[in-house]
Formats: sequence, structure tokens, C-alpha cells
Amino acid sequence: MLKAKIQPLLPTAPSINHVTEIQLSEENRIREAYAQRRKSTQGTYSFFNPSYVLHVQERESELLCMLAHREVGPLETRRILEIGCGTGHWLRAFMQWGAQPENVFGVDLLPDRIEQARRVCPEGVRLECGNATALNFPDATFDLVLQSTVFTSILDLEMKDRIAIEMLRVLKPGGFVIWYDFFVDNPRNPDVRGVRKSEIHRLFPGCQIDLRQITLAPPIGRLVARYSPLVYMLLSRTKILCTHYLGLIKKC
Repeated sequence: MLKAKIQPLLPTAPSINHVTEIQLSEENRIREAYAQRRKSTQGTYSFFNPSYVLHVQERESELLCMLAHREVGPLETRRILEIGCGTGHWLRAFMQWGAQPENVFGVDLLPDRIEQARRVCPEGVRLECGNATALNFPDATFDLVLQSTVFTSILDLEMKDRIAIEMLRVLKPGGFVIWYDFFVDNPRNPDVRGVRKSEIHRLFPGCQIDLRQITLAPPIGRLVARYSPLVYMLLSRTKILCTHYLGLIKKC
């Protein structure tokens, strides 16, 4: 497979350039938290882990149904940005669904993740290491802007607000923010905080918001998936034990 290159991005639009000391402190905290998390979650996000496979299959199936219902496809001409793109899993999924590499963009705070994404993404995908509080794109550039478990990793409210503003700024009118994140706090992890429905509405005022409760609580999912994928799917459909929102947020 050809390797993606970090290419020059489109000219910078007027944006929020001021980064407070608090935000710099938050940025450093996030880097340290992810470094620690990498050690403690080794193998958790592996396709050799049954619960992760079921989790991804459910999430992607539900998202494709939501996109089809909103007539977002086909994706060949759609321009797509993921903030917090990590190693590029979502970017590759969208290309499997029809998005063209030259229309796919990713931004992440961590250089090592961008380097990993470069190794596995095809040529043409544009990747940048940076802070999503000041995205290096003109207004109304993208049809879809995705975030997956980014906002729960941010404890500073001002940083959350700035990122949400930037996501809407670079999104075309009528385009969609794709939201995937958990709303239940993790008592074992003080570096994350669940984002509830009321906060999502506050972050994206004036938008049409469609949220679906999804993803079996990970500790339960890991236990059940080892013994019965069927029971896993049945429990996830009850929604009572689900801990995440999958959503489409339309910019009006």
C-alpha cells in the first residue's frame, strides 16, 4: 500500500489563534494521559479482541444507516475531516465506504499517531499534527466533520467550546458533524469526563441534533463477548446498558 504524506493544507482562514495558558496546560495533560492510556489499554482496541470487533461492527452499521437516512451518500465527492484522527481507523473506514483519499483529512494532537496514520493510509490522505482549537482550513470546507471520543478527553470547557466552534466553521451549511462519544463518567479514569446530551446541545447551538444511544458498557461488553456474541448484541439493543451517543449534528 502506498503511504500517505503530510501535505500542505489549504490556506488558513481567519480563526481563533489565541491559546490561553490554561489551554496549553490542558494540551499537555491530554498528551500525558494518552501516553499512560497506551500502556494500560494495550490489546483493548484490537480486532483480535471479540468485544472490540462487535463494538466496531455495531457502531459502523448504525452510522451507515443514519447517513443513508439523511441521504448523505454516496461519499465519492464528499470532503471529510476527522479531528483526533488517531491512527486513521475512521478515515480508512470512510474510504472503504467510497470516500476518495484526496477528499479525506485528519488532524491529531499527537505526532506519533499521525505517523502511524501515515503508514496505513493511502496516498492522497492529508494529515496534520495540531490542536483542533485552530483548524488550518477555510470556512465551509467540509461536508462531514467527525469526532470520536475527543470531547470526553478534554476537561477544560473553554477548549471544548473552541473546538466545537471550529468544527462548525469549517463545515459547509447543510453538512453534518458526526459525533461518537460516551456520556457516562468512568470512575476509574479521572482524565475523562462523559459528555451528556445537554452539553452537546450547548456546544452546537442552532443545529439539528439526532443522537442514538449505542455501545454496550465496555466492562460488560468485554465480559459477555468472550462467551456469546449473540448475548452481546441483545444487551446492546436494550440501550439500558449502553454508554455512548452516536449522532448526526446538522449545520443549518
